[in-house]
Amino acid sequence: MAVAITAEELSKSYRIGQLHGAYGTLRDSLASAAHRIAHRDHRSHDEEIWALRDLSFDLDEGTVLGIIGRNGAGKSTLLKILTRITTPTSGRATIRGRVGSLLEVGTGFHPELTGRENVYLNGAVLGMKRREITMKFSEIVEFAGVEQFIDTPVKRYSSGMSVRLAFAVAAHLEPEVLLVDEVLAVGDAEFQRRCLGRMEDLSRSGRTVLFVSHQMQAVAQLCDDAIWLDKGEVVLEGPSSEVVARYLQAGLGGSGATREWPDLDDAPGDDIVRLRSVRVLQGSEVAPAVDVRLPVGIEVGFTVLRENEPIFPKIKLVDQRGDVIFNAMDTSPYWHDPPPPGDYVATAWIPGNLLNEGLVSVQAGVASFGPLKLHPNAGVNDAVSFHVQDPGEGDSARGLYQGQWRGVVRPLLEWTIEKR
Repeated sequence: MAVAITAEELSKSYRIGQLHGAYGTLRDSLASAAHRIAHRDHRSHDEEIWALRDLSFDLDEGTVLGIIGRNGAGKSTLLKILTRITTPTSGRATIRGRVGSLLEVGTGFHPELTGRENVYLNGAVLGMKRREITMKFSEIVEFAGVEQFIDTPVKRYSSGMSVRLAFAVAAHLEPEVLLVDEVLAVGDAEFQRRCLGRMEDLSRSGRTVLFVSHQMQAVAQLCDDAIWLDKGEVVLEGPSSEVVARYLQAGLGGSGATREWPDLDDAPGDDIVRLRSVRVLQGSEVAPAVDVRLPVGIEVGFTVLRENEPIFPKIKLVDQRGDVIFNAMDTSPYWHDPPPPGDYVATAWIPGNLLNEGLVSVQAGVASFGPLKLHPNAGVNDAVSFHVQDPGEGDSARGLYQGQWRGVVRPLLEWTIEKR
C-alpha cells in the first residue's frame, strides 16, 4: 500500500518574550536590539516553546488517522505544517496527492462574496476546473443545507452555516488527502452524522483522512489509528480505540484495565480475605476499550485466609462525571456459607448494550453482611477503568444518532409497534 503522508522528525518552535511588533519607532527598534545584545547570555529557556518535537509517522492511502490531545498539544500546528501554512523548524513532511483542508470555520471564504461565489473560489484554490465544480455544485449545496442562502454574502452566515458549506466544498471536490481540524463541533448533530459518513465514504474510496478532534467518540468510531500528542511529542500511537481509552484514563485520573497485588502482605484486605487482582475482560482478553454491543467481564481475584463468615465479591461502576452507574454483588448460594481458605476468581458479566459510552471506573472488592449495611473486608476505589465505545454499526442502541446520549446507561430495549 502506498504512503499518502510522511512526517520525518517534524519540529516547530516559537519565540516568545521581549520581542516587539514590526511597527515600533526607530528608537524602539534600536532599544530592543540593544537590550537583546546586552542580555543574550541571560535569555531564559522559557522564551522558546516547542509546539512539535521530533514527530514522525507514515499514513497509508485510504487510512483515517485521528490526532488527539489537550489544547496546546501541537495538533493544529501539525495541520498547518502539512498544509504549508507554516514551515517546520526542522524535519520535513511529504504529502502525495491533492489536498483538501478545513482548518477553521469558513477557511478560505471571502465574507463579501456569496456562498455560490465562495464555492467556486474554494474549488479553484483546491485545483478544480470550473466545469468540475459546476458538476458537483448541487450536491455540495444540498449537503451543506444552505440552498436558501446560497446567493447571500457569507458575512451574513452563522458560524454553523459557514462550516457546513466549507466542509461540503472540501469533502465533495474529492481530494486524495483531506485534513480536518476541530470544526465539526460547530455543526448540529445531524450535520455531524453526515460529515462522519462522508469521511467514511472518502476512506472507503481509497482517500486519506487526517482528523483532529476533541470528540473521542468520533475519533474511536471513524479512525483506524490515532496519535496522542502532548506538548508536541507523541505519547502513544496505535489503534484508535486503545489510544482514546488510554487518553481518557490519563485525563480523568483513571487506572488501567488490569491491576494486581502479587505480594499478599501488601494486598488490600483484612485477616479474613485479601484482594489479589482486578481485570476488565471482553471475551477472554484484557480490554482497556470495549465494544458497547458485547458483554464486559469484571474479574475479581482474591485469597481467603481463614474460614470465618460468609463473604462475597462485589463491584461498583462509576461514570466519568462521578455518578454511580450501579452496584452489584454475587448472590450465588455458593457464598451463603463461609468459604474455605484458598484462591478464588469471580467474574461479573455486564450485558452488551447496557452501558453508555465514555470512561467507566470500577470499585472492586469482597464484602460481608454487617448489622445495617455491607462491611467491606477488602476493596479498592478506582481499581480499574475502561472506555466504552460504539463502532456506529450493527445492533447498538445508537441507531442513526451520532450525538452523545445522556445518562449512565444506554440499553437496547425491545420495542413493539402497532399501527392504529
